Amino acid sequence: MATPVLLVHGWGGSFASTWESTGFTQLLADAGRPVIGVDLLGHGTAPKPHEPEAYADLTARVLDAMPPEPIDAVGFSLGALTLLQIACEQPHRFSHLVLAGVGQGVFEPDDAGTERIISGLEGTAPADDNLARHFANYARQPGNDIAALTAIMKRPRAATLTPASVSRASCPTTVVIGDRDFGWPGDALAGALPAGSLVVLRNVDHFATPESFGFIDATLQFLGAVPV
Repeated sequence: MATPVLLVHGWGGSFASTWESTGFTQLLADAGRPVIGVDLLGHGTAPKPHEPEAYADLTARVLDAMPPEPIDAVGFSLGALTLLQIACEQPHRFSHLVLAGVGQGVFEPDDAGTERIISGLEGTAPADDNLARHFANYARQPGNDIAALTAIMKRPRAATLTPASVSRASCPTTVVIGDRDFGWPGDALAGALPAGSLVVLRNVDHFATPESFGFIDATLQFLGAVPV
């Protein structure tokens, strides 16, 4: 049987909106690769608690969806961070890993940016704060629960990952990031991974990453999942 591919969306997305709507799941199916979809807590079809403490561990639902044997996995943004946390703690669970929409922020969290986003979600941000407005608009997509998404932003944070901790993620891993992504650059993250590589998407911002042709092509090539 071909190696399954686990797909994990980012904050404010879902398996359906991030992977199915773009046709990415169909491309994997055309390549003969089984797909494992999961909705992170607070998103899509998952429960949506409104207490920040409920989101202290986002890995649980992902681990529950994973088979015992190693698989390939693709994560975007919050999904990429969640997969990376698992890969650091249980590197044997993955054969190949794609981390999209993450970069320098893995090692240097932007706490001030997070507070701006929370203000946008709560309606208290200045009108000219484009970051806050962009995230607030993204959170208002159909099916989203803004109170749950706000709680996720306020969740207790695990210890910040370091190059030393990331070095435990030993499987072949590629970091895919747009040069207009607020998480740019991705060099340090890719360099800290023992079998890491970097793909830069020209003129692509954060939210456009999953549907960009550059991301799709690079991911399918890396996973050896080119449709026939």
